Amino acid sequence: MLLGTVLVLLLFGGTGAASAHAALRATDPEDGSVLKSAPRDITLTFTESVGLLDDSFRVLDPDGKRLKVTDAGHGAGGSDTASVSLPAKLAQGTYTVAWRVVSADSHPVSGAFTFSVGKPSPATVVMDTGPTEDPATESLFNMGRYLAYLAAALLIGTAVFLLACRPPEPSRLRRLLWAGWGTLLGSTVFLLVLRAPYESGAGPASAFSLKAFERTLSTRPGEALLVRLALLLVGYFFVVRLLRLGESRLPRAWQAAGGALAVGLALTWASAEHASAGIQVPVAMTSAVLHVLAMAVWLGGLAALLTTLHRASSQLPAAVVARFSRLAFASVTVLVATGVYQSWRGLGSWDAVTGTTYGHLLVFKLLAVTLLLGAARLSRQWTGRLVTAGAQVESESVVRERVPEPVGGPPAASDAEREAAAPGGDSPAYRRGLRRSVLAEVAVGVVVLVLSTVLSGTLPGRAEAEAAEAGPATGGLPAASLTDVPFSVGGATGRVQITLDPGRTGDNSVQAIVYAADGGLATVPELRLSFTLPAKEIGPIDAELKDKGGYWGTNDLTLPLAGDWKMKTTIRVSDVDQVSVTKTVRIVG
Repeated sequence: MLLGTVLVLLLFGGTGAASAHAALRATDPEDGSVLKSAPRDITLTFTESVGLLDDSFRVLDPDGKRLKVTDAGHGAGGSDTASVSLPAKLAQGTYTVAWRVVSADSHPVSGAFTFSVGKPSPATVVMDTGPTEDPATESLFNMGRYLAYLAAALLIGTAVFLLACRPPEPSRLRRLLWAGWGTLLGSTVFLLVLRAPYESGAGPASAFSLKAFERTLSTRPGEALLVRLALLLVGYFFVVRLLRLGESRLPRAWQAAGGALAVGLALTWASAEHASAGIQVPVAMTSAVLHVLAMAVWLGGLAALLTTLHRASSQLPAAVVARFSRLAFASVTVLVATGVYQSWRGLGSWDAVTGTTYGHLLVFKLLAVTLLLGAARLSRQWTGRLVTAGAQVESESVVRERVPEPVGGPPAASDAEREAAAPGGDSPAYRRGLRRSVLAEVAVGVVVLVLSTVLSGTLPGRAEAEAAEAGPATGGLPAASLTDVPFSVGGATGRVQITLDPGRTGDNSVQAIVYAADGGLATVPELRLSFTLPAKEIGPIDAELKDKGGYWGTNDLTLPLAGDWKMKTTIRVSDVDQVSVTKTVRIVG
């Protein structure tokens, strides 16, 4: 049942697209801008530091051909910028910039925008701006991340359970310990191999590129995975030594080495995810390490306790359960403290709880944690009964040793007395109750673990708010609105091609090109454009077009609401001849 739950969560928990964590603040040149002269550089500014790829920028000319640009680098603003230099001479027209970078917390982010030199191109050329996300690579990578978290919990939690709780038959946990170590080793190699195609948005087959793999090893996420591999290889000897001890205590030097290995493994997550970027990085890194360790000790310890309860050949001493109960209580305390801090750091405001995906996921995690605490409370109650029963049986045993048996032998014990007097005070009824409550804890704990993994792949509410304050992010190629307005007045006929970029609510740039009847460019003394939204009784809003020399345009049009706007175009061809034509244009939100 538990295995089925894990598989379902692994298969369906990673089907959605991973959200990147570095939001785009600004572009230079600005999206949709029309420049008099060609820019020398393109610079993007993000909400946090970013890593650059070999193919971070793809610049396409007005004909859809890719320009040769310099290697991407960080701009003068620092590591939260990405910059590339353009060729010395650019032809007149509209250029498309497709970009892709890796945020400081290891997740790729991409998008596109346009700018024009001299005047916009008469029509937008549809072209491929490069890969975004390959579904197969993304799903495989996310499954690897889930397995790594689960394996870390098994490895660390089982080792701590053996050292701190001292179960009577440690060999029963051998398979669990090796399963945690082996799965974490395999998932780490898997993530290291898939890291390059995950960042570039390519298919899984590109993982076998030696150049891409070498680049992965030079990035912070790649280095973190490499360090994790090295720690696991060292950890192999620790696991072997731990299992050879039997029921004796591990020397303090080895205990310290094991603690250092656990902290090091937790750091490989903290150094490549949310804690490594944003505000209060040192405090956040410390909190993240403690959170991972507390999670592993609690959930991995629960799995070890459940395995011991099922597989032990003799009754489990109540002292073992009592020790784990104290350990679990300490872990929960750390989880709550670090969880509150990380929630505040990720959200930034109460509005983010209901207004962001990160906030929604956090609410679901809070509900799951509440259920987990309820199951933990039930387990503590069963633990208390076991400890009490054990103390009573131990006391009765001492009394029996001192008081001689009556003539004719001891009186027959009742079924209840025989059940309560089980070895070690481990009543079968109490044992069954504890086993069920621990199983419930493990099942809900897996849900909490998966939600935590999904949260680590979701844009934090604070970053989302920062990006919103900076203005609408350019996350993809804008969908410009293109309208042809035919006219005939004073013996002159032709059409006006009007482009609204991006054709959505907010600020828009307008480019209007007048064509004669033969298809050539035409010159008119005046061109006016106004917008009215009848459904909301808004307008007319004058676009205030200006003659740009060959076309009419402005970058200062603001359309506040989505809907079907009436666009009135007035064309004056002489001192006395002019005509107005009204067309409906759809503005999206």
